[in-house]
Amino acid sequence: MAEQQLGVLKALDIAKTQLYHFTAIVIAGMGFFTDAYDLFCVSLVTKLLGRLYYFNPASEKPGSLPPHVAAAVNGVALCGTLAGQLFFGWLGDKLGRKKVYGITLIMMILCSVASGLSFGNKAKGVMTTLCFFRFWLGFGIGGDYPLSATIMSEYANKKTRGAFIAAVFAMQGVGILAGGFVALAVSSIFDKKFPAPIYSVDRALSTPPQADYIWRIIVMFGALPAALTYYWRMKMPETARYTALVAKNIKQATQDMSKVLQVELEMEERAEEIVQDPRLNYGLFSKEFARRHGLPLLGCTSTWFLLDIAFYSQNLFQKDIFTAIGWIPKAATMNAIHEVFLIGRAQTLIALCSTVPGYWFTVAFIDIMGRFAIQLMGFFMMTVFMFAIAFPYDHWIKPDNRIGFVVMYSLTFFFANFGPNATTFIVPAEIFPARLRSTCHGISAATGKAGAIVGAFGFLYAAQSQDKAKTDAGYPPGIGVKNSLIMLGVINFVGMLFTFLVPEPKGKSLEELSGETEVEK
Repeated sequence: MAEQQLGVLKALDIAKTQLYHFTAIVIAGMGFFTDAYDLFCVSLVTKLLGRLYYFNPASEKPGSLPPHVAAAVNGVALCGTLAGQLFFGWLGDKLGRKKVYGITLIMMILCSVASGLSFGNKAKGVMTTLCFFRFWLGFGIGGDYPLSATIMSEYANKKTRGAFIAAVFAMQGVGILAGGFVALAVSSIFDKKFPAPIYSVDRALSTPPQADYIWRIIVMFGALPAALTYYWRMKMPETARYTALVAKNIKQATQDMSKVLQVELEMEERAEEIVQDPRLNYGLFSKEFARRHGLPLLGCTSTWFLLDIAFYSQNLFQKDIFTAIGWIPKAATMNAIHEVFLIGRAQTLIALCSTVPGYWFTVAFIDIMGRFAIQLMGFFMMTVFMFAIAFPYDHWIKPDNRIGFVVMYSLTFFFANFGPNATTFIVPAEIFPARLRSTCHGISAATGKAGAIVGAFGFLYAAQSQDKAKTDAGYPPGIGVKNSLIMLGVINFVGMLFTFLVPEPKGKSLEELSGETEVEK
């Protein structure tokens, strides 16, 4: 076998870091910022939705969403994302990255706005339309996963590719932070303009009618950053790797990259032969694909699935943690607007302390340590901290020990982000052939989202107390928080084992990793 890489792709691999790299990060990163904002902002307003639409004047507690409605509001976007990852991942390989990238952005903008315009003022109408538009919002977000990762990996040079893809993914942390800041700003303004008594003083007036605008503004704000980047997304040329290796138009790829790199590139004579080699045209369901890429694909899908079970189950424990450390007092001691403010504050603090730093640690170290080491270390540390919280759980929930509890909890999610949460996104965009790259990333990401659905819902039921009297309203008894945490520790450990199936892409060209330029002399 002889390695022959096209001149235009070699030029991309050895290019110095230039302005266009950062432009690509901003364009792809703003998509990811919007994804995270839209997916996570709903958790800031679910309590408010309960107070507004499920108010019972006879109850000592403010209204809350019934379990099936809460599950639908939180989970429908995840289901949409899973479907979108598979569909747009496949479409990105069929039509090209650029074309599909515009479609996903338009979907995200329209559905963000539509989510906030949910019809009617009765619970059923509002929740049904909110869920409908959040499904399609998720569908658009799903497309952004494989496309953002693939575009960034195909534009980057081989020396700093990991950091560039990680920087796009790190915008997820910024999006979560922005959600917290928007909630803080909007609730502060409404709190000043429409002061209201706490629930225990006046049940009806504790939720002023104007509070209905708060959740709508927070949900719709996600459309703004996406709309701002639409023009630039449309101006980006198709990636050279797609044009050359999939569309097989090397001349066009050379012209596009000459403009982007601002250097004169020549098209070599044997270029056509390299990309036309029939032995490199095997499909996703072929024996050749299974032989070359079967185990790495299993590694990417299984690790992402296992990680997301643990990562998305964090939301379960957040409310217990916030209440335990006194960041969020009992619901009856607040009015509706102030509750939004306090939830926003708590989420922002957690994001600032653990989520955001973890992402940027990955950006800084990924091209030094490599993907494999970071993923293995992340899973190992998550296992250690989950067990360290789980076994002495009764010790941590005592008021005197709550600071230690928050530190352990924050470290778990610091190592998720400086670990498998970032690497599971990066590696599938690097190790598969160009004509299947977006599809394989979509398959990996969708498996991850299946894990997220298990984490968010399976553990919602599992974490319920074993004592029927102590379960949340409407839920059957579960295995309890302590046993749920032990299970999550075991899941992280299994993720560590599956990491050994994932190859190390550090410092190699994409063609070397996928074996696309191997032609026999």
